[in-house]
Parts: sequence; structure tokens; C-alpha cells
Amino acid sequence: MNLFITGATGFIGGSLAVDLKSRGHSIRGLVRDEAKARKLAALGVEPVLGDLDNVAVLTAEARRADGVINAASSDHEKAIRALIEGVKGSGKPLLHTSGSSVIGDDVKGDALSPNVFDEDTPFIVEPEKQARHALDNSVLAAPGARGIVLCNTMIYGTGKGLSRDSVQIPPLVAQARKSGVVRVVGKGVNRWSNVHIDDVTALYALALEKAPSGAFYFVENGEASYAEIGEAIAARLKLGPVRSWSVEEASREWGEGHARYSFGSNSRVRGKRARRELGWAPRHDSVTRWIREEMPLD
Repeated sequence: MNLFITGATGFIGGSLAVDLKSRGHSIRGLVRDEAKARKLAALGVEPVLGDLDNVAVLTAEARRADGVINAASSDHEKAIRALIEGVKGSGKPLLHTSGSSVIGDDVKGDALSPNVFDEDTPFIVEPEKQARHALDNSVLAAPGARGIVLCNTMIYGTGKGLSRDSVQIPPLVAQARKSGVVRVVGKGVNRWSNVHIDDVTALYALALEKAPSGAFYFVENGEASYAEIGEAIAARLKLGPVRSWSVEEASREWGEGHARYSFGSNSRVRGKRARRELGWAPRHDSVTRWIREEMPLD
């Protein structure tokens, strides 16, 4: 297939571009500047200059492609609606990348939620995440197209494209390196489901080929608390005990949105549908083992 990917220089999109190219697809990727365009071309991905505000570019590329993957922002309404416009009535697949913070709570790291969702469970969506939930639903209802949402959990592993780092574990590591202390929000008893980037790219390839219109998939293969993740980081970096800080303190390092919903929340899901419907068989099942044994130290 001739595929168009937004976020092609990012962690998820870059990994998808490299993986899908290795599977025989031709890739065009959205990129903001000439320097990154040259780097993307060196990976065998044809760069398309533009950004998420370039509605005309996004719509035209979606019309031109055999399939579209949004791996940039989960929350950029203008861009998502432009891609929907480009594929409507065509029967083409539009894979949209969402994130499981859409069902995240606001416990500030101090409570373990009993709520574990799967694709058949009604979601509890916090007011701050209603807009994302609505955009997910707009993709699922894309008229005359095969709209598919992949709702990723905490992704770990090393990116295959231009960006090596994901958005949750690396900031924890960077803060620990800078200060000499691993910090978690509150008690760190909050838990997140997680998944390895290699298993993510495998699922996108399956969804591109086989997922039906309107399919929503949680992408997970394991779960850990932030206290457990912090302990693994401390062991890997040979640092002392993990310490707590408040949402307010964490917000000064990572911003309030990340402090509350990336590091201070519970986000517990089970990806049953992809296994049942697509035969997805993820191979990596322990984020803490990856941190302790495989996480890059440079």
C-alpha cells in the first residue's frame, strides 16, 4: 500500500514508518522542516513538508494514499477532521492513534483504582479528556471509510525511527539523571497498563490489513505501578531509594497535564479485542524487566 503517516519523525510514527516499509509498503511522512525531511528520506520515507495546521496538505495526502495513519497528536481536531475529509467515501483505512489517558483518573499517585476497562466496558472519561474521546468517536464514524482507533497504553522500548524515546519513562529517567533521585508522583501506587513498541507496530500492521470499520482497540500487554517502574529505574541507574513528590512539584518539571495524567493517574485496560479479532500475539510482557535489563544508558 501507499501510506501517508503523520508524526513520521516521532516515536510512534517513526517506528511505524520503518516497520511498515520493511513489510513492503511505500511511506510518505509529514515533516515540519527540511533538516528532518532529509533524515526521513535517508530512512526510505518520502517526506511531505507541512504541519498539522496545513488542512489542504493533509486532505490531499489522505486522498492520494491507499491508507492513512495519524500518529501525531491525538487531540488536534483540525488535523483529524482534515484526514477524515480526505478518506470519506473511499473505503480506505484511517488508523488514528489515541492514548489510554483518555480513561485516566486524578488520584495524584496516591490510590490504586479498581477500574479495569476493556473494549466491551463502558468507559469512565474525566471531563478533561472528553474532547479526545469525542475525536476518537469521530474517526470511528468516518463516513464511507474504515475508521480505526488504536488506544495505546504506556509504550516502552527503543524507537525505530528518528525519535528513540517515548513520552513517559524517558522523562522519569531524565529527571533522575539530573537530580540523582528517582521521583514519582505521590506514593506511586497508581498503575498503568503498558506495551512494547515492537508489539505496537505489529498491531498497526494487522489493523491496517484486517481491522473492520469502527474498530477500537486498547493496546496493552502488561501492567505496573509507578513505584515499581521507579524502583526499576533506580536499579538500572544505580541510584538510591525512590522518593515522592506532589503533583505541584512534579508539574514544575513536567507540566501539570503530564504530572496529573501521565504520571499521577491510573490507566488500567485490557486489550482483548485485538487478540480475539486480529490474532495479535504480543511478545514483550514486562516493562520493569526491560528497564532493568535493556533500557539504554546513553
